Amino acid sequence: MRVRRYRWSDLESVWALHQICLAQVGLAPGDGVYYEDDFPRINEIYLADRGEFLVGESDGGRVVAMGGLRRIDDRTAEMCRIRVHPEFQRRGFGARIVAELEARAIALGYTRLRGDTTLNQPAAIELYRKYGWREIGREEHGGCVVIYGEKELVEAVTPLLNQH
Repeated sequence: MRVRRYRWSDLESVWALHQICLAQVGLAPGDGVYYEDDFPRINEIYLADRGEFLVGESDGGRVVAMGGLRRIDDRTAEMCRIRVHPEFQRRGFGARIVAELEARAIALGYTRLRGDTTLNQPAAIELYRKYGWREIGREEHGGCVVIYGEKELVEAVTPLLNQH
């Protein structure tokens, strides 16, 4: 999979991927659990406001994974829209998107990430746990339990040698 920054021509593909992945876990756009108003404004909401939006392409150039980083405040960003097409799941694509977004968050100066998923999405819950996220709350929305998580980011520090 090749990971690159979102461009306008990806809108139809990322919207379709979002719908396919929600349907896979029994959710639907507009069901009260997830918002969708950001899709037509990805450049404005993510890219132009100290965020990021990445897509993963298969060898044939098909968008099969995605994820966004949205500014909450000067220290905190929300990691959202992590999706991997069902035909490409269990190949590490979601982990790659998460790792690239975490690295980008650090490069943008964020020290904390927040995100959410639902109990309907056990693969997402496991992915967040694998990357050191901790649960900070739960709420019911639209008949689903939404799990909120957070992770403190630590920039890799290279020790300075021979500082005499």
